[in-house]
Amino acid sequence: MRLNSLYRCLSPKIPTTHLNIRRFLSLGPEEYQRQSEIFISEQKRQRESLGRIEKIDIQYEGPPENCNFVMNKNISTPYDCAKHLGEKFKNGSVVALLNKNHLWHMHKPLPDSCILELLHYQIPNPHVVNKVFWRTCSFLLGAVVSDAFKENVEVHLHSFPSPSVKSGSFVYDVQLNLDNWDPTKTELKVLSLEFIKFCQKEQTIEYLDVDKNIALEIFKNNPHKTKQIPDIAAHNGDKITLFKVGPHIDISRGPMLPNTNHLGRVTVTNVIKLNTDIEGSPVYRFQGVALPKVINLNHFAYGLIEERGKILNAGRIPNDHGTLNEDNSFVAQVN
Repeated sequence: MRLNSLYRCLSPKIPTTHLNIRRFLSLGPEEYQRQSEIFISEQKRQRESLGRIEKIDIQYEGPPENCNFVMNKNISTPYDCAKHLGEKFKNGSVVALLNKNHLWHMHKPLPDSCILELLHYQIPNPHVVNKVFWRTCSFLLGAVVSDAFKENVEVHLHSFPSPSVKSGSFVYDVQLNLDNWDPTKTELKVLSLEFIKFCQKEQTIEYLDVDKNIALEIFKNNPHKTKQIPDIAAHNGDKITLFKVGPHIDISRGPMLPNTNHLGRVTVTNVIKLNTDIEGSPVYRFQGVALPKVINLNHFAYGLIEERGKILNAGRIPNDHGTLNEDNSFVAQVN
């Protein structure tokens, strides 16, 4: 077993190589700390550069009643507004909707006066809420995989496709220096347990836009992210949108859930080796299914969801031509 969490003494030995040393340097505690320090430093710099605090008028529309909030421009967030409405809205809101047409991360500062709505899991048409949930699950799966393997397994996160609940699973594609890994049921169970434990920490999911050069410094030890960053920045005003949960930082257009405590049942259903032209080690597709904590489903029905989640997700696969992001769509193939 190659996972770090259980059965260390039973793990097959993988020869120590230069790549294994890079794995330790790129994903060890020192690297997490380095990335976090850059993120926090830039976050602090942006806050301190605001200068004079200006007030904005937020017209809230929704239960328990429509009202107005006077908030701080580029400081206050939808989450701050939700706190004024009570625990139910603070804890239950998934994502904000600004001016009837723009989704907004709950912890992203508001730049101007606007109409604000708070979307939750029980809205009549939950399509956008489901996409936010699924996207966040992919993001968190990347965090779990990054920390799940022993130090002699090189792990490089690549990317994840645009969220689609209809696909049957959320996904993260990861490069591992394991030639033909076919995970056992025990290994999948360990990954699932680690995912649940990670979510139970109830960690805030932070948001930050940074310049391209800062993003390149944060991800300098990930060859895939460094390749993706220039193209993403070119289509986003030279900015890169980052999300942070605990020590883990990743790139995504967002928005995400505000906190990991939104997740209830979670299962890592399969890991499949993909057919790609990316140089080096194989790329594996990690797949999972999950439910929000507020949604109850009987064991049989959830079992059907788990079975469907084992089938290869047909979302786009990573390749060595061009830059992939959540808008790309390709058909996956098993190697």
